[in-house]
Amino acid sequence: MLDSAQAPQGSPPGGPQDGPHDDPGAHAGAARPVAAVALAALGIVYGDIGTSPLYALREAARAASGGGGALSHDAILGVLSVIFWSVIIVVSLKYAVLIMRADNRGEGGIVAMLALLGARDAKPGTWRGMLLVLGLVGAALLYGDGVITPAISVLSAIEGLKLDAPQLAPAVVPITLAILLGLFLVQRQGTAVIGAVFGPIMLVWFALIGVLGLAEIARVPSVLAALNPYHAVDYLLHAGPGIGFAVLGAAFLAVTGGEAMYADMGHFGRRAIRLGWFCVALPGLVLNYFGQGALLLSEPEAIEHPFFHLAPDWLHYPLVAFATAATIIASQAIISGAFSLTQQAIQLGFLPRMRIVQTASHERGQIYVPLVNWLLALATLGAVLVFETSDALAGAYGIAVSALMAITTILAALIALKWGYSPWLVVAVNGAFLCLDLIFFAANAVKLFEGGWFPLLIAFVVAFTMLTWRKGAMLLEAARARLRQPEAEFLRMLAERPPYRIPGTAAFLTSGLAGVPISLTHHLKHNRVLHECVLLVCVVTTEAPRVPAEKRLKVETLSNGVFRVVLRFGFMESPDVPCALAPALGRPPLERVDPADVTYYLRRETVMPTDRIPGMMVWRENLFAAMHLNANRSAAYFCLPVAQVVEVGLEVEI
Repeated sequence: MLDSAQAPQGSPPGGPQDGPHDDPGAHAGAARPVAAVALAALGIVYGDIGTSPLYALREAARAASGGGGALSHDAILGVLSVIFWSVIIVVSLKYAVLIMRADNRGEGGIVAMLALLGARDAKPGTWRGMLLVLGLVGAALLYGDGVITPAISVLSAIEGLKLDAPQLAPAVVPITLAILLGLFLVQRQGTAVIGAVFGPIMLVWFALIGVLGLAEIARVPSVLAALNPYHAVDYLLHAGPGIGFAVLGAAFLAVTGGEAMYADMGHFGRRAIRLGWFCVALPGLVLNYFGQGALLLSEPEAIEHPFFHLAPDWLHYPLVAFATAATIIASQAIISGAFSLTQQAIQLGFLPRMRIVQTASHERGQIYVPLVNWLLALATLGAVLVFETSDALAGAYGIAVSALMAITTILAALIALKWGYSPWLVVAVNGAFLCLDLIFFAANAVKLFEGGWFPLLIAFVVAFTMLTWRKGAMLLEAARARLRQPEAEFLRMLAERPPYRIPGTAAFLTSGLAGVPISLTHHLKHNRVLHECVLLVCVVTTEAPRVPAEKRLKVETLSNGVFRVVLRFGFMESPDVPCALAPALGRPPLERVDPADVTYYLRRETVMPTDRIPGMMVWRENLFAAMHLNANRSAAYFCLPVAQVVEVGLEVEI
């Protein structure tokens, strides 16, 4: 319904005609067959949902049994049917078929949706402002998910040791902590080499869990009756609201990770992701879930660890090791996704500038954000220490993802309306999915006091930080605009009272497309000299993921050797100012500019909170000032050569 290649004629601007006309992400896999790209996607996209069989059916079965005891034949079929149809409807239909059509020039994810809807510059109190808040809450929920996923995945794998060696139970938490700590420690080294084997490992994983499930299905073929949705509906109607909601909340664990299909669409493309899902991941998951269901039908006592009981005794320890590797891959994908989300949020002005390290020279997507890495590590290790078991963490898992899925459905509906689709069709399709999302959210909300508060607390802190930063940045830019000298007045002053001009080129970076940078007026006021060539450089982050090279640079001649240069970057790109400027230097009108002779002038602002100017409450302004003070320096963020940078100190009241 949202496919940009099949949108109605006459769609509004910003819709299909502005989007990609081929498969999103095709640029990433143009030189490789779609099957090879799909293989690479298995490790990144499906690591999270691929490890769900470790705990999803177990938790749903325990919820159905009220926390203990054997389940009846009909209850097992009902629970299994709920899981199966949840996966089919939420992941296969909603994400693979519907949501993945809402692409922003090939990119997916909450931030890409906000950019596509033009909500970045929305004013508070307007419907776009409310939309922005909703989207930022959705982005914040991803960080909550990023904390819980590594903890529950690795814990559930290591707990397999207790099956054959109960005496190792006290070692489960220390082993999990060691593995997770090691994972966060290696992030600074990059994941390019390790990532190359993620896909093949997950291919073997899906094949293995599928074979284990198929063997049990062959032994108890009656389990296939759960393919009939009647069993799911009948069970939920007769189980009672308490147990029914508990089962739905636990069954939702089987679809967590499905949102990665949309978030990673720009890296692999729709075709490759869909191929990996329908040909590898979905068959492996379904066979394993039905295998676990078949096992419970014949051996109800296997409810403690149905996944590991599928394997023969001699395979338990190798399976624990393999499951641990798979959960590490799932955790790595989540961590890398948090880095990518942070970079996008910084580019669009939702977070302060942070140090971002490129860990692979040949791949721009390989980044490491130290602050995010160690905050995630602290929260993830803390979750393991607080909850201690995957059973307890299951109570914390799901509520953040279900809320995120509901927000994604709402944003996708707005994109469909923007692209000119029938409102009745949008309400019918997206409304049906939203109702399902809200049911799952309600089912997970009952676990709020069992642990659901944990990811919500993280999401609240992140969302509040984003909103404070964005509001503070708007107040700061308004203050700068008041201090900037009008362009015409400055040029008239240069003509009437020309200052002494010295050889060389000065590039003054500014956040405004009009007016004279404050750093330039201060420089001229105190030094009383001006370079022969002056560049007013404004870096603009667009609402497109990437900007073509031919549209990157615009040079406008003002007068008296003063030029305005506008550099445009997409929200998926890192703003390398010298590299972007290079094509214009040595050519008219900048033919005499030597890149090595350019001095870059930056402002070093000290934000002064005050209650005299309308804005935020003073305590929030102080929080913004602290974030601004500790943000990554502009020279590093814009990739400026340190030896060619001069900073001008300023105090700005907000």
